Amino acid sequence: MTLALLASACLLFITLGYASLCRASPYGDCRKCHGLGFAMKTDRKGRPKRGKPCRRCKGHGKRIRVGRHLYNLWLHVYRDGSDTPAKTPPAKG
Repeated sequence: MTLALLASACLLFITLGYASLCRASPYGDCRKCHGLGFAMKTDRKGRPKRGKPCRRCKGHGKRIRVGRHLYNLWLHVYRDGSDTPAKTPPAKG
């Protein structure tokens, strides 16, 4: 019983930690260019030089986190589903 309780507490701690990270910093470094926004190349002498802009992050170096993306999708679905106009009774007079 205590092992299951410990495992669920660890899972809850990790989930809440990731949710707070997505809330505090919704954008993370691009995994392909490591946040640089471009690929590193070397010239003939072996010195590093700037390459083409990263296609994955479009040269910004930042991408939206998976958790924040899922939250944004949920928020759009919630807002679209609950956006019903209130029926007003007909005016008397």
